Amino acid sequence: MSDYETWRHFADSWGLVAMTVLFLALCAWPFRPGAKSHNQEAAHSILKDQDDGE
Repeated sequence: MSDYETWRHFADSWGLVAMTVLFLALCAWPFRPGAKSHNQEAAHSILKDQDDGE
């Protein structure tokens, strides 16, 4: 078995599992219990220190 086939098999199996786990972890990250204040701060930061053209 060549190195290419070995790495290809690894990428097709465990690489896919690792990418799926990483994707799910990144999707769940904003919903963790301590993130509510950080999320609200980020949502309102775009409006902070604006004078609305006055």
